[in-house]
Parts: sequence; C-alpha cells; structure tokens
Amino acid sequence: MPRVIPTDSPDDPRPKPPPEPDPGECCGNGCDPCIYDLYNDQLTYYRTALAAWLARHPDA
Repeated sequence: MPRVIPTDSPDDPRPKPPPEPDPGECCGNGCDPCIYDLYNDQLTYYRTALAAWLARHPDA
C-alpha cells in the first residue's frame, strides 16, 4: 500500500517561489547571466516543482 503524505507534512513541503530581485540588483550592463536570467531559471524550476507537488497533493 502506498504511503500517504498529508499536505502539511514536513517530509514534503509545498515549494516556495524564489524571491524576485530588487530593481537595483540589475546593473543594466547586459551581464551574462543577468540577475533576472537567474531569477527566471529559478522561477521555471519552482513552477516545475510546484506542478509535481500539486500532482502528489491533488486536494491542496
């Protein structure tokens, strides 16, 4: 029988979105990668992790 993990379980917490960079964190010099590029990568990872978590916790 599969183990059921409650939605509030510390073993499987809901992913948290990454903090958005402050406008002053970008220098505007076209850095590669820019702070916003890194943020977008983290946001993509978060959305994937959240979708997987929601699939495990459909009643959340």
